[in-house]
Amino acid sequence: MAILDYVEYFLSWLFQNFKGRDEKVFTKGPAFVEYPKPSIDITSPDCGPSGSVMKPEYTQIGDNRFPELHWGTPSAGVREYILICEDPDVPLPTPIYHSLFYAIPPHVTELTASDIDLVKMDGKQASPEGKFRFVKNRRGQHYVGPKPLLGHGPHRYFYQLIALNEPLDLAKLGENVTKKQLSAAIVGKVVGWGIWVGSFERKWE
Repeated sequence: MAILDYVEYFLSWLFQNFKGRDEKVFTKGPAFVEYPKPSIDITSPDCGPSGSVMKPEYTQIGDNRFPELHWGTPSAGVREYILICEDPDVPLPTPIYHSLFYAIPPHVTELTASDIDLVKMDGKQASPEGKFRFVKNRRGQHYVGPKPLLGHGPHRYFYQLIALNEPLDLAKLGENVTKKQLSAAIVGKVVGWGIWVGSFERKWE
């Protein structure tokens, strides 16, 4: 073990009970007052049912691969999607997001690792094929996989899909939109949402 591993493990012990910020995830915001429960079924063919432990290749310990996510054909009223991945167990006052994709067209019913890999960090906040846009995470990237604190126990990763009844005004939002601004922009537009949860733990071994 390196010195930094001992420091990280000490911090995990110090903040062992700082987790479970479920009430502060994206889908608990004001836009979801009329939709408190998920209504969209999300599956992951490569990672298993919701609640599954994610294999190392889907984390920063391995290949940082995005888990393939599928959902059904949308109802006639869906005009756009948002997909956000959050860790509610990070020892901070609020969850951190690992990815936040928006302006996903209604005909898209799955996202794969290949889709995510197409996103280029060239200053343009859209995928080359125009499938979606993204908000940069804390690392300035479009996506990073799980990497909980060493010894902090299992962390859950909430992959939340939100269906909107009208497209977001991209011109009004601009390219440097934030998570907070998106949360405000979807008030009155949400018509359903779903969630797939993966978990991962870095044990002291």
